[in-house]
Amino acid sequence: MTPFFDDILPHPDGDDLELVHERAYIARAYRRGLDHLVLRGAVRDQKPAGLYLPDDPDPMTMHHMVVDLRIAVPSLTIEEVDVKLHTHPHDECPGIELAYQKLVGLSIARGFINKVRELFGGPRGCTHTTALLLAMGPVATQCTWSMYADQARREGKSFMASRADMSPEDRAQAMRANLNTCHVWSEDGEMMTAALAGRPVEMMLQIRKRFEALGVPEEEWADRV
Repeated sequence: MTPFFDDILPHPDGDDLELVHERAYIARAYRRGLDHLVLRGAVRDQKPAGLYLPDDPDPMTMHHMVVDLRIAVPSLTIEEVDVKLHTHPHDECPGIELAYQKLVGLSIARGFINKVRELFGGPRGCTHTTALLLAMGPVATQCTWSMYADQARREGKSFMASRADMSPEDRAQAMRANLNTCHVWSEDGEMMTAALAGRPVEMMLQIRKRFEALGVPEEEWADRV
C-alpha cells in the first residue's frame, strides 16, 4: 500500500499471501535551541483497496494519530503535549485527546513505558495513541546522543572529548536515559562503566563502516566523533 515501506519491510515470499492490513509508526525529533527537543510521532492503520468496499480503488485509512511532545534536555521532562486523532472510526474517539495532558511533568526516560501503561491503558486512553507513545519513548533516548554530539561540534570538539571534559554529575545525567535500557548498557557493564568514567566507549558500527567507506584513517576516527 505504501511502496516506500517495502524497503524497510519487504513482503514475505508466498503466492498464497494476501495483504489485509498495514500499520506504520514514524517518529521524528527536532532540536529547539540548546535545551529542548520536539518529538513528533504518528501511527497509521490502512486496509487494502477493495477489502471493505469491493469497488473502492484506494486503500482506506482507519487510524491516524499524531503526538507532539516538547521535552527539556537533559532532564527529558515532558513540558508540552499535543495529541490529535486525525482519522478515527467513531465520533467519540477524539474525546480522549485531553487525557494525554497527564504526560506533562513526566520524564520520557526512566519508567516512561510503565507510567504510560498505568495512565492510559485500556479504557483510560486510546489504544493506538498509547501504542504510539510507547514507540516514541526510545526515540528521545536516541536524541540525547544527537544533542550532545551537535553541541560538541558547535564548540569545535569531538563528542568523545566533550564527554571526557564533563563532571561526573553531568556524565551521569547524560547517560541516565541509557542506563539499564538493554544488556549493552547495564549499570555494571563495560560500556556504561567507561561512559560514566569519561573514557572512550566502543564506536558504533555504522560510524566505523562510514569512516571506512569515506577513507578516513582509523587514527583520526576518535577526533571526528
